[in-house]
Amino acid sequence: MEAFLPFLAHYAAKRNAVGPGHRAVSRLSPALRHRLLLEEEVVATVLNRFRFPTVEKFLQEIHWRTYWKGWLELRPQVWRHYRERVKWLHANLDKPELRRAEAVGNGQSGTAIMDRFARELTATGYLHNHARMWWAGFWVHVEKLPWELGADFFLRHLLDADPASNTLSWRWVAGLQTPGKTYLPRRSNLEKYCAPEWLQDESGLHRLADEIVLPFRASETTSLEIQPLPELLSAPVPRLGRVGLWLHEDDCAPEMGPLQAVPFAAIAAFRPAVPSQSPDMSSLRRTHLASVLQDGCNRAARHFSCAVTLEDSASLAASLTAWAVAEKLESIVAYSPFVGPLGDQLDSIRTALAERGIQLCLLRRPWDAQWFPLAKSGFFPYWAKVAARLRMHSAPQSQPELL
Repeated sequence: MEAFLPFLAHYAAKRNAVGPGHRAVSRLSPALRHRLLLEEEVVATVLNRFRFPTVEKFLQEIHWRTYWKGWLELRPQVWRHYRERVKWLHANLDKPELRRAEAVGNGQSGTAIMDRFARELTATGYLHNHARMWWAGFWVHVEKLPWELGADFFLRHLLDADPASNTLSWRWVAGLQTPGKTYLPRRSNLEKYCAPEWLQDESGLHRLADEIVLPFRASETTSLEIQPLPELLSAPVPRLGRVGLWLHEDDCAPEMGPLQAVPFAAIAAFRPAVPSQSPDMSSLRRTHLASVLQDGCNRAARHFSCAVTLEDSASLAASLTAWAVAEKLESIVAYSPFVGPLGDQLDSIRTALAERGIQLCLLRRPWDAQWFPLAKSGFFPYWAKVAARLRMHSAPQSQPELL
C-alpha cells in the first residue's frame, strides 16, 4: 500500500492499461480479500494524503468490493443458485461443451490474447481487472459458454477469489446484474488498452472484431428479493465465559477492531486438509490460503498472548468442535463469514457446537454494518451516499498532495 501511494495521483488515468507488471494498479486485492489489510485502513491512509477528487476513482474500486459483499449478503439466494447451477452444468452439459470450457480455461481457445490471459491466471493467481472483463466477455459472448462455469474457473484460481465480487461481476458481464447491460470484449478496446507486444500474435483476434461480437444474453431465474441481514453481535463483546477465537480466511485481522481487547483463552484456524476434500481450489490458491492463515495466526498469537492452533481439517464443524472441547471453551467468537463457501458451513458448525453445549457468537465489523445496508440497489446510488461521507475526511485543500 505504501509503495503504491506515489502512483495514486495518476491512477484514474492509467488504471485500465493492461501490460507487464501491472504497475498502474495496486494489486492489493489478495490482501483485502482476506482482510490482512482492512478497507478502512486503505481509505483512511489515502484520504489523509490526498484530496477526495484526486483519488475518488481509487476509493470507488475499494468500495466496489464492499458493495458487492453487501449486495450478496442481502440476497444470499443468488449465491446458492449459482453454486447449484455449477453442479448441474457439470452433471448435465453436453460433453463437447464441457471439453470446450476446459480447453478455453487451459489457454487453448485459439485466440492468442485470451489464451495468454488464461495462462497468466492459472500460473500467477492474478489477472488485471480489465483483462478479467475481456476474458469473461470472451467466455460468455464469443465462446457462448455458461457464465457459471467461467465464474467457477475464476473462483478456483484467483488468489483474491471473493465470492461476491466474482459471482456478481460475472453476472454483470452476462447481462444479469444490470438488466439490459452486458460487457463485450471488442478488438478496438483491446488495442487501446492492452500492451502492443501482447497483441503481436493476432491468432483468433478476428473473432473480437467490433462488428462481430454481439451480446449472448443469459436469462434470470433467481429471485432478487432482499433478505434481512442476519442479527449479529456488535462491540463490545459480552462476557461469554471461557471464550476462544475462530480465525478464518474471510477475516485475518482480529487484532484490529472490536475483538482486539477480548481475553481469548485460545485461538484456532483450519486449512482444508487435502485437495480431494476441496477440489474447488487450485494448488496455488491453496498454498496462498495456508500462508494467509499462518500470517493471521502469527499476529493473533503476538497480540492476544494465548495458544494458537493451525491445523488441516477434513471437516470444519468437527475440527472446531474438537478444539473447543479440548480447550474447555464455553463460547467461540468470530467475525462472521460472508456469503460464500465458508458461510455455507455455518449451519453445520452451529449444530455440532450446540450438541456439546458450546455457543457460536458472530460479529459484524463496523465497516460492514455501516455500508452493507446501502447496497440495496445499484452501485452509483450507493456511492453517492458513501462519497458524501468520505469527502468530509479527505486531506485539506491547503495540504500538498503526495506526487
